[in-house]
Amino acid sequence: MRRFSVLLLCTVLAIPVSASAQAPPDQPSASEPSRAAAFPTLAVRRQVGGLATPWDVQQLPKGRLLISERDTKRLILWRHGKKRVLRFPSKRVWSSSEAGLMSIAVDPRFRANRRVYTCQAGFTATGHDVRIVAWRMNRHFTGVRRLKVLLRGLPATSGRHSGCRLLIARSGALLVGTGDAAVGTNPENLDSLGGKVLRLSRFTGKPLASNPFAGATSVRRRYVLNYGHRNVQGLAERADGTVWSVEHGPDRDDEINVVVPGGDYGWNPVPGYNESVPMTDDSLPGPQVRAAWSSGSPTLATSGAAWVRGAQWGEYDGTLAVAALKAGRLVFFKFDGTGHLLWTRTPDVLTQFGRLRSVTRARNGDLLVTTSNGTGDFVLRVSPG
Repeated sequence: MRRFSVLLLCTVLAIPVSASAQAPPDQPSASEPSRAAAFPTLAVRRQVGGLATPWDVQQLPKGRLLISERDTKRLILWRHGKKRVLRFPSKRVWSSSEAGLMSIAVDPRFRANRRVYTCQAGFTATGHDVRIVAWRMNRHFTGVRRLKVLLRGLPATSGRHSGCRLLIARSGALLVGTGDAAVGTNPENLDSLGGKVLRLSRFTGKPLASNPFAGATSVRRRYVLNYGHRNVQGLAERADGTVWSVEHGPDRDDEINVVVPGGDYGWNPVPGYNESVPMTDDSLPGPQVRAAWSSGSPTLATSGAAWVRGAQWGEYDGTLAVAALKAGRLVFFKFDGTGHLLWTRTPDVLTQFGRLRSVTRARNGDLLVTTSNGTGDFVLRVSPG
């Protein structure tokens, strides 16, 4: 039954079987609109400076921004040009390689419940893991109090491939993109939380009853929305309700995927951790979900993503804005309603800030983008002219 469901969903979404004919993401494709005036001039402002490897940025009421720094493990509040390091138990966060204080999310009902969420690496009795934690912001915006660890046991080895992107969907569910921790068996193992997109209640931490493996005897399987991923770095919900994920390939084939419940995305680097295997391995049993876009070679190290909305964006309206770390750029991808890529565009003004990590759509439609250069980092605000 699961295999039939995946095939049916892929048919409905019309996910391309191959991305080999698609234009590279640093150049417009032939089908890109030819009217230059249709693309507004973009203004980029350094809104928050003096940061060190900021992983994520989210909005709070009255112009406040909440920022996480991966390696310093600081949670920072910005308002009216001033930064404040919040009271937050940084010593409980483990930082190593790509792990630390990573993605954050703000509850849609924040004004009523003051809840925020972090995805962070932590200490266990025998080593380390990655976990999802719910917090309550105090009324003075000076610190947070831990409410609950929603989910523990996301794998962590050296800290490599820690993934950890949070998204609160319009349904209210909390989605988590995870990395494989550089362990070859994790992505295809439904009893591992690594190399997956997970779905759970943001209040109780329990897996949703509508999850594809909700009836499994294994508790961990019940959290799995889909599997077979290498290192999920971005999650974004489109206006039509579909959720899209972005992940790193090895030396080729970064991917943008449509999130299909129960889907197998085919990353299976075994025996050992064999990164020469395809990102989507067709030799695996059953069907594999093909990427909506694949970078080919070289990779860009695609990371966070957000859907662009608003008439002020002109031809960018309805595109998926994706940050790239290694390539140091922001790329706009235009997909049609069935998931086919139409064109890509990289404005020159968004190639001048080094490594880019996260993209968040602000309430007024602007994009908030974090740089990830180690020191002297920024939160950038991108606005259409």
